Amino acid sequence: MNFNSIRMVTGNVQRMVSFYEQITGQSAIWSTPDFAEMRFHTVTLAIAHENTIALFGAGAARPADNHSLIIEFLVEDVDADYARLSAALQDLVLPPTTQPWGNRSLLFRDPDGNLINLFTPVSEAAQQKFKEALAAMRQH
Repeated sequence: MNFNSIRMVTGNVQRMVSFYEQITGQSAIWSTPDFAEMRFHTVTLAIAHENTIALFGAGAARPADNHSLIIEFLVEDVDADYARLSAALQDLVLPPTTQPWGNRSLLFRDPDGNLINLFTPVSEAAQQKFKEALAAMRQH
């Protein structure tokens, strides 16, 4: 089995895609006006309009109703990303802070209230844990 993607359901696909394009520096690939994907090295972030959920069954997912997941992005320098994005972050939860497990994390919410974590491993153990992912990220 291979973890392939996360699909986010929203009432405003364009707003969410624009937000994630700004945060990640990646361009979305649009399939329809109601569905776009952002492909990363290891996973795809799909963003779909709530009307596409009817294809799976009424009420299968609800937009802007996530209170249990954190969408995390490994970044080279979370402090630099914070400086780059600070004016655009409407809902800052935690400025860059070093966590006890060795990651420096920046937490904020996207326009639908989903919690986002940009993090950089800073301790030796955390850097070792993410060694391969950091190397792959730097190659792209």
